[in-house]
Amino acid sequence: MAFPSHVSIVEVGPRDGLQNEKQLVTTADKLTLINMLGDAGLTRIEAGSFVSPKWVPQMADSGDIFKQLTRKQGVQYSALTPNMKGLDAALEAGVEEVAVFGAASESFSQKNINCSISESLSRFEPLIEKAKALNIPVRGYVSCVMGCPYEGKIAPKAVADVSETLLDMGCYEISLGDTIGTGTPGATKALMDEVLNAIPVSKIAAHFHDTYGQALVNLYTAMEYGVAVIDSAVSGLGGCPYAKGASGNVATEDVVYMLNGMGITSNVDMDKLLDTSRFVQSVLGRPPVSKVATALLAK
Repeated sequence: MAFPSHVSIVEVGPRDGLQNEKQLVTTADKLTLINMLGDAGLTRIEAGSFVSPKWVPQMADSGDIFKQLTRKQGVQYSALTPNMKGLDAALEAGVEEVAVFGAASESFSQKNINCSISESLSRFEPLIEKAKALNIPVRGYVSCVMGCPYEGKIAPKAVADVSETLLDMGCYEISLGDTIGTGTPGATKALMDEVLNAIPVSKIAAHFHDTYGQALVNLYTAMEYGVAVIDSAVSGLGGCPYAKGASGNVATEDVVYMLNGMGITSNVDMDKLLDTSRFVQSVLGRPPVSKVATALLAK
């Protein structure tokens, strides 16, 4: 087992981070945030979600975001598309990469999207086929990989099965989401041992929430296995809707600080990232969740 020499960070702040915010963030502020992230060196940015505005009002302007985006060369801007309607809207807005999301928990799948895991996966088939025919890469998310708000612990084998199915269907990468952040290094190890029996490490991304303060140690554990793609959100944006008062995504600043200290490159400029963190917190009117941003911005 060896650490990667370079880690690719997928910045999910504009989508996964903002979607749970109570106050609506303007399209102009979202565009500024996305542009600042690109200027800071982030080359993979999840910029929106083509879901029903009734369910996720914060993402209602995703079409406008993609139409008005100043696309920076070398940056891939992606969007979540849960169904064909979402895919069609994304294509119309000029999205160049999409993502679908399944779950490793039957209860979560039923409560979230009103169908079983197998039904949810079969719904993605025509979507992935259409995207692939148009040369649009599709990323696959698996939620609740180490715990579910309804079922508790999730068997690693269930995660491996869903991951393998999504890969076989045509997803180029599988992002393993510790949705409620209950994972620990021991659970991460058990997860990796099982999932790597089903899919290669080069196809895996780690999307670990920091609800219980375990995200960095869990990411460290995943990197020991060679995982070289990490999902994070600037300033630790995004609460966890299943755990009141808990933080959600691991902060990009905290991840970059850890990588820098380990001699692992990410090509992200910390000073520009901190400026971005300061900007988004001024928009939301609260201090950053990120420990690193709190410490460095106080200097």
